[in-house]
Amino acid sequence: MTTNNAGDSPGTAPDVLRYTAFATDPAGGNPAGVVLDAAGLDDAAMLAIAAGLGYSETAFLTPDPAGAERAYAVRYFSPKAEVPFCGHATVATAVALAERDGVGEFVFATRAGTVPVTVSRAAGTVRATLTSVAPRVEAAAGDDVAEALAALGWDAGELDAALPPRIAFAGARHLVLAAATRARLADLSYDFARLEALMRRLDLTTVQLVWRESDFVFHVRDPFPVGGVVEDPATGAAAAAFGAYARELGLVPADAELTLHQGADMGRPGVLTVTLREGDARVRVSGTAVRIPS
Repeated sequence: MTTNNAGDSPGTAPDVLRYTAFATDPAGGNPAGVVLDAAGLDDAAMLAIAAGLGYSETAFLTPDPAGAERAYAVRYFSPKAEVPFCGHATVATAVALAERDGVGEFVFATRAGTVPVTVSRAAGTVRATLTSVAPRVEAAAGDDVAEALAALGWDAGELDAALPPRIAFAGARHLVLAAATRARLADLSYDFARLEALMRRLDLTTVQLVWRESDFVFHVRDPFPVGGVVEDPATGAAAAAFGAYARELGLVPADAELTLHQGADMGRPGVLTVTLREGDARVRVSGTAVRIPS
């Protein structure tokens, strides 16, 4: 990286760490950039770092303005734009902090709201659990769903009627579309520009494509053209939104643990755990993260 901190002397650059989230193998999951000290970086510098790295998101941390310990302000940039929240980069960042400062509790102030994260270690594996901001689920207009299907090349008859389209939010907005078969989900080839235009109009971060394998096991894929990425390999923000969606539609009990498989169709398999608790509207998303060797 050659992008300088705004206040740094010429030739210096921030330390950009590389982690993959929701996998224990660096070849799986979703890679993220992590800058643990972004003090002095302006928006253009952060966007340039994210674009140069080329991952779907990079997280940039600055110390909590009030001086609270293990609390940070976090911003997330894709190669094309800032996003309000990113789950996989949150998990990656929390694990990076835990490896530096020890496991325990962290608090991230994001543009979507405050996100607590707990990091634990068991049998040599470091695992992070984020707690989303308050989620919400809203109807998806029929014309917008039709346009999304046209951009994807899907027919309405290929949707699972038991999982109707909705827009779900748990830090970022996602259009949830459920495929009736695993084969339909596996065959993803879409009109990048057309889907991007729809997503920008609806302020969507990804489209959450889902196939239900069993009561609590789902396979998901997330086109991400607004971030300049064809597909996100493992998407924590969308997983949190999907947890809210599943609860809102009564697909699962009020207390439930869901397993989401993502990335296998891209050759980067990952596993996301979504936990719902009765009486708590927030959604918890858990996963591992490991350093990507230089």
